[in-house]
Amino acid sequence: MSIQIPITESGVRIDRYLSEHLTDCSRSYLQKLVSDGHVTVRGESVKPSWKTKIGEVISVAFPEPELTTIQPQAIKLDVVYEDDYLIVVNKPQGMVVHPAPGHRDQTLVNALLNHCKGQLSDLNGVIRPGIVHRIDKDTSGLILAVKDNRIHQDISQKIRRHEIERVYQALVHGSVKAKTGTVDAPIGRDPNHRQRMSVVADGKPAVSHFTTHQTSDRASWLEVHLETGRTHQIRVHMLYIGHPVVGDPLYAKGWPQYGLHGQVLHASELSFIHPVTNRQLRLSCPVPASFSQVAERLL
Repeated sequence: MSIQIPITESGVRIDRYLSEHLTDCSRSYLQKLVSDGHVTVRGESVKPSWKTKIGEVISVAFPEPELTTIQPQAIKLDVVYEDDYLIVVNKPQGMVVHPAPGHRDQTLVNALLNHCKGQLSDLNGVIRPGIVHRIDKDTSGLILAVKDNRIHQDISQKIRRHEIERVYQALVHGSVKAKTGTVDAPIGRDPNHRQRMSVVADGKPAVSHFTTHQTSDRASWLEVHLETGRTHQIRVHMLYIGHPVVGDPLYAKGWPQYGLHGQVLHASELSFIHPVTNRQLRLSCPVPASFSQVAERLL
């Protein structure tokens, strides 16, 4: 797989520029791609010391992954709910959900394989056992995994039918005046930035409902209910209404970063009908201390 990234900033080292745009890849992995000649400008490979020039386009070629198996790893998990069929974990900020280029291990999947003794659905293949949905590396909070293929199919259908309620807490830039609101704007791939999503006319329907809990001149604390679940939906919708998520390295460029290295976004609630017991499950977890600390500084 290869991607192209337009350069919009001059004088930045190539590895740093890539790390700001390819947030799912570690900087060390991107440095290796550059050193190995997989990063080119105008068809020529560039050196690690090469600096960006506005108007150029970077091409990045990702070698085919070599992973055929994933090893269980004894990584502590914050388990919010578990039974014989599924497990819900409070994922910390910074943890990648499944192995990807630059993140071969120490992922949620490695931890789940160890915790569940390998009992995870395999419908999503070797790299994503048990995974039916994902949250971004730098988003914390609840994520659901399943242990059985039949349950996997049921949960996947619930997600497609929007029968799993997901609630997020978000700290966004600026003062949001509305007490409540809805963002109904289609989302698709940003035509000018391969790693970003954007509100585009021919995108997929995307709807987010929000309630403003606290606000100041610098920031607002929102609770966001997802009606749909598009990639980066909250991050894109908040940028669209002029209030990008605080700390977002992809969608809040040019806004104060306050020394943060990831968005202040937390998946706080999951609600759905259990596929076996048919009972309503309502699961929640509080925002992490890092979220509260930033909120105290800005609100």
